[in-house]
Amino acid sequence: MSRETGFARFLHDNAAFLSAGALIAFTSSFGQTVFIAIFAVEVMGAFGLTDGTWGLIYTFATCASALAMVFAGGIADRLRIRRLATLVCGGLAGACLLMAATNGLVMLVLAIFALRFMGQGMMTHLANVAMARWFVASRGKALSIASLGFAIGQATLPILFVYLMSVTDWRFLWVGCAGLTLLSIPVLLRLLRAERTPASLASESASTGMGNRHWVRMEVLRHPLFWAMIPLLLGPPAFGTALFFHQVHFAMAKGWTHASFVALLPIYTVSVVSVTLLSGAVLDRIGSGRLIQFYMVPFVVAFYLLAGADTLWAGAVALVIMGIGSGAQATVPTAFWAEFYGTRHIGSIKALGASIMVLGTAIGPGLTGVVIDHGIDLPHQAIAIAAYFACAGLIAAYAVQRAKADLPSQIDVVRA
Repeated sequence: MSRETGFARFLHDNAAFLSAGALIAFTSSFGQTVFIAIFAVEVMGAFGLTDGTWGLIYTFATCASALAMVFAGGIADRLRIRRLATLVCGGLAGACLLMAATNGLVMLVLAIFALRFMGQGMMTHLANVAMARWFVASRGKALSIASLGFAIGQATLPILFVYLMSVTDWRFLWVGCAGLTLLSIPVLLRLLRAERTPASLASESASTGMGNRHWVRMEVLRHPLFWAMIPLLLGPPAFGTALFFHQVHFAMAKGWTHASFVALLPIYTVSVVSVTLLSGAVLDRIGSGRLIQFYMVPFVVAFYLLAGADTLWAGAVALVIMGIGSGAQATVPTAFWAEFYGTRHIGSIKALGASIMVLGTAIGPGLTGVVIDHGIDLPHQAIAIAAYFACAGLIAAYAVQRAKADLPSQIDVVRA
């Protein structure tokens, strides 16, 4: 059987499960920064907020959602994805309605927290846990296909809703977001009517990690590999989010128009999607241990180029390279947790990684914004950010190289 035929057969045999993963990922868009940020002007105008106050509210709410993820993420080990996704979709729809009805700062903070926790936090978590749990031999391909949901949402929803804001009230659009989220529930129930793996995970359908066993969360927290991975996990969400959060400032610092910079984003999206699909296939062939040792390289190169880019063409090259790293980000970290710590408790373990990444999205915009206020623009900060990525990559590569010796020599592979 050729590789192309094998991939087509994989898509055909697992269409329902892959579609469910992609739909969950797509629905998470309503809690992602790139979507919420399009309402910034309307929200600040409605509540009389400055850029700094709005950023502080966003950072606080996102930090709170990261903390909540530590405790809530493990629920995915006890409930079927089918049932939990239904509950989380209901919660996300409620968050959208809360955003539509908010009439005070306290209510606004609660709405942003709920959007970040239910959308960026739990929905993203469920999409990744589902693919890591349901697939073993083809885990990389499954993660990459499900991640297309993120890319589709990123590429279509901001453009669509920016247009809709020109013809209707922004609050009404959040009601529409709630409706779209609720509509996804019957589709998910239909796709997952025969979910392949129960939440309790039968022993014969779970793959083990280091020491040929399944790690629990407290064991992971006592293992040095986890702590060595934290700088690597924080970096991309922190500074990738910061770049897009401060995109107007970045364009002005470069002497570009904001519109010309935004015009480069489709190139970035194409790069992300292409590498997401490619990284899934590569993961299945060589494993996450090798890939994650080079995971930081595209970010180092991209931010170094962004620092010195003086033309839009140079900026486009930097964004394409950054897209390589972002594409790998969609698959490699989740596969890493499953490969090194096993899949039986993947929900609670992945929740640790998810909370760190959510925390990064809170820290990055605030940290870089403070530095900007002190007179150092984002292009000049990019050199230091590139150096951070390089250090984080070296620390992780050293730790992973040492830990690989403890991986099982042969893993029982369940044919997905």
